[in-house]
Order: sequence, then structure tokens, then C-alpha cells
Amino acid sequence: MSFKPVAIFVFALILIIINTSFTAPTYKMAKLKYSGGGDWYGDRTALPNLIKFCNDNLRTNFQQEDEVVEVGSAEIFNYPFIFMTGHGNVIFSDQDVRNLRKYLTGGGFLHIDDNYGLDQFIRREMKKVFPELDFVELPLNHPIYHQKFQFPNGLPKIHEHDGKRPQGFGLIYKGRLVCFYTYECDLGNGWEDYGTYANDTQENRIKALKMGANIIQYVLTQ
Repeated sequence: MSFKPVAIFVFALILIIINTSFTAPTYKMAKLKYSGGGDWYGDRTALPNLIKFCNDNLRTNFQQEDEVVEVGSAEIFNYPFIFMTGHGNVIFSDQDVRNLRKYLTGGGFLHIDDNYGLDQFIRREMKKVFPELDFVELPLNHPIYHQKFQFPNGLPKIHEHDGKRPQGFGLIYKGRLVCFYTYECDLGNGWEDYGTYANDTQENRIKALKMGANIIQYVLTQ
């Protein structure tokens, strides 16, 4: 008959461990939904994989699943980090422009990843958001390349398309990097499930996730 108190004790101990070790997610990540016809919904598995990598390696506490947020929505202010990708056209309405500028100047951060074909459109639309700013290439000694993981040569090249070097551009508002634009890199593709693309390698995927973690660490600590 002695097994009952033991069982009750073990059950109580399990409850204590669960209740003391579990904490609600501190942050959430979202993918930006925009108009214009471009495939904003690309890189479907990218953010969940990046979230897991950051939670495991940076000890962040992001909600495991990413969410979708529209440019002009008030919900955008719920996220410290917004990811944007695609191959095609982008159009920001006047409401989108006002909302995105308010979000970014108020402490938010936008990472734009050109999935090849986005460049001409996103430069035009971000100029509406910050007419006084231009994208500038970040130097190799910028802190975003030197967080937990070291990238002394800048962005890793994840997918090769036309032989150009990967570049990381920024919009800097009053001394703060508010938008990081990764070009000729395909960083988000590198975050996706392994095997999504024919030429995937685990080496490139880990590089992409490490660079993504650097971006997140920079955003949360700058």
C-alpha cells in the first residue's frame, strides 16, 4: 500500500517542474503581407526554423509558430521583428507607408530578403517610407555580422543565380538601423527545411541560420 504516497509525490514533483520550467513566449515573429502581386508568402518554413534555432542557441523565447501581418495593420506593433521576402512587385498604399514608418521609427525592425526579383520594387517602395534616406551597404565590421556568430566577410551566399556577391544594405534613421536588406544572398531560402531546394547543403543552411540568429540578437540588443 506504500506505492500510493510515492506515486502522489512523483506526480506532485512533475507538476512543480512543469510549472517552474514553462514560461509563456516573450516575443513573436511575423511575415509581412503586402500588395502588388509579389509572392509575400514565400519561404514558408523559414521563420519557424529560424525561431527554433534562436530559441535553442540564443536562449530566446519566441513563440514557435510565425504569424502574418499586413503592412497597414495596427497589429504590426506586436512584433519586434518583421520578415519580408518575394520575387515580384510590391505596392505600399499611403496608409501602409504611414504605418510602416511609424512602426520603424518607434522601435520596430524590418528584414527584407530579396528572393531574386524584388530589388527594383522594394527600393522604390521603401523610398516612400523614408524619402530622406537611402540604402547604404553596411561595412564588414558592422555589429550585425559580429554577434554570437562571426561573419568577417559579411553575408553568406546561400543560392547562386548570377555570380554577384551578397550585400547587406541598411536604412539608418537617427543613428539606428531600422531596416536590413539582404541582396544576392537568398538568406530566407537557407532557413527553410533541408531538402526544399535541389542544391541545398547542410553547411549553407547552418550559415544562413547563424546569420539569421545574428540579426535577431542585434535587433533585441541594439
